[in-house]
Amino acid sequence: MNAPAAVSFAQQQYHAYEIAQPWYKATYGSWSTLVLPPQFRVNAIHASLLHTGKVLIIAGSGNDSDNFKAGTFKTLLWDPVTNTYKLIPTPDDMFCGGHSQLPDGKLLVAGGTLRYEVLGAAVTTAGGTMQVFNEDPNKARTVAKGTVFTAPDGRQYTSDDTLVLGPAQKVRVTDRRAPGGFRTVVRHTQQAVFVLAVKPGKGQNVKVSTRFQISGLSGNDANTLYGMTGNINMGDQNFEGIKASYEFDPVSEQYQLADPMQYARWYPTLAPLADGKVVAVSGLDDTGAILNGQNEIFDPATKKWTPGPNRYFATYPSLFLTADDKLFYSGSNAGYGDPKKGRTPGLWDLAGNTFQVVPGLTRPDLTETSSSVLLPPAQSQKVMFMGGGAPGESAVSTDRTAIVDLNSADPHFVPGPNLPGGDTRYLNSVILPDDTVFTTGGSSDYRGKHGSDILKADVYHPDTDTFTPAADPTVGRDYHSEALLLPDGRVVTLGSNPLFGNKQDVGPQFFEQRIEIYTPAYLYQQGSRPSVTGGPQQVRLGGTARFSTSAAGDIAYARLMRPSSVTHATDVQQRSVALPLTRAADGSGVSVTIPRSSGLVPPGWYMLFVVNKAGVPSVARWVQVS
Repeated sequence: MNAPAAVSFAQQQYHAYEIAQPWYKATYGSWSTLVLPPQFRVNAIHASLLHTGKVLIIAGSGNDSDNFKAGTFKTLLWDPVTNTYKLIPTPDDMFCGGHSQLPDGKLLVAGGTLRYEVLGAAVTTAGGTMQVFNEDPNKARTVAKGTVFTAPDGRQYTSDDTLVLGPAQKVRVTDRRAPGGFRTVVRHTQQAVFVLAVKPGKGQNVKVSTRFQISGLSGNDANTLYGMTGNINMGDQNFEGIKASYEFDPVSEQYQLADPMQYARWYPTLAPLADGKVVAVSGLDDTGAILNGQNEIFDPATKKWTPGPNRYFATYPSLFLTADDKLFYSGSNAGYGDPKKGRTPGLWDLAGNTFQVVPGLTRPDLTETSSSVLLPPAQSQKVMFMGGGAPGESAVSTDRTAIVDLNSADPHFVPGPNLPGGDTRYLNSVILPDDTVFTTGGSSDYRGKHGSDILKADVYHPDTDTFTPAADPTVGRDYHSEALLLPDGRVVTLGSNPLFGNKQDVGPQFFEQRIEIYTPAYLYQQGSRPSVTGGPQQVRLGGTARFSTSAAGDIAYARLMRPSSVTHATDVQQRSVALPLTRAADGSGVSVTIPRSSGLVPPGWYMLFVVNKAGVPSVARWVQVS
């Protein structure tokens, strides 16, 4: 499809001529490139479609430590219809946080970056995790960011975050030797914080358990509030997460503060639940350690977080809500943590915190930076796994795909067709209204190294279990890239953050700020495009609603499509739900029935598409399901 770089000028000219021909577009679709005005260019780390039809593009600090140090955090709101842009004030560094659509149409954004990683020779100052204890039962204590901890030998270390410790607890315990058979003991409260030595060099390493005094305290305060650690060294220092959470309101176009999470998270997944709540899973905490299964649940009615069932996952796990209200973990993840822990696919029942392993995935060692998608229609309950690579910065990747039928009494993966682009990491997959899946981009090596971006796109057909070629993109997409469906039926691709931009594997990393838009072949078919011209905006589970349409007799089916919220090849929001329909006898419209299951149709805003017998979808009409 795309002419190689080394072909002649004449061949390039012919290629440009060919891909512009109507027959070509009607077969393969076409691409267009959008270059934003300089003042609106951001590093697209996260992208979410809102029910206003606009796309929220979150950069935060954008994987740029200079932006982080300067407190420069960005969010861009883009209207694809008018092609207008608006920068949104961004209150925290949401870089590498998580996000989920809420029932009222707001977007929940939680977690992000507290501190950038420092690796290898760049580590010049010893650091480590300090456990801070409060033994005073009479008062809570706040330990501010920048607090100085002093060792008995005078060495000093500063904290990089603020802690709030509740008062210690007085507890009665049985003691036959005490009067009355009971005695009161005080149980401390405890939190961890990352600290850095005030002075550089290995001389600041701490290898044995040591008690540290907190600067400025004396008397009882100094005795009851203190730090303990025996592990401060010159090793790699990971990214650290934050606890902050916000709702973005598509109407006011502003972030609104929600209660903070109980645990800081960097690289978390936020997955919708059947009752409209959201579970936050995994992530690196505020000391740079991967959370050991401490998950939590957000209630949009109270804006508060409560503890969820404890289960360990690798970061950015792909978790799909099933029709029976469970979460299916496909095995796709973004790494971090033990390479042999938290990566096994299975069905997670949050109510009882049970986990049913789903076997059969070939090359289970190659699940990082893979792509997973709930195949259309969602009633089939089939999930497809695509590509992936070995843990860490390995160059090893795979073209393997696999499919699991969750409706089966014995769910297990079976092999699917190999990816046409070959071994692929960071593949983006987008459900289309015609019940196909559009796949695009990725790279064969870690973060596009050695010029390994794959300029290829394809369409997967679940009904035949085959791929067919699509027109190829001209912009490479690998790490920190996204793709999502627009209400007009097109697909937008954003971002990409390769380590190097050439086959010599030299030079600095850069960030791709061009947007490329794919127009599928179905929008180049002859004949009129169907349209939805009227109908309710609110629909209920199990209810039936009538919509006015053009040429109702030519409409083959209708789909409810949940809008994407995607980052790091992870999009657990998108799904396409088949709607039984009847056509009005006079050809004026169709009536559709919404499934009763909130596991199949979690509450929120959806795009309603009608698709004609030629496979051409309408422009979507937004409806809210409750």
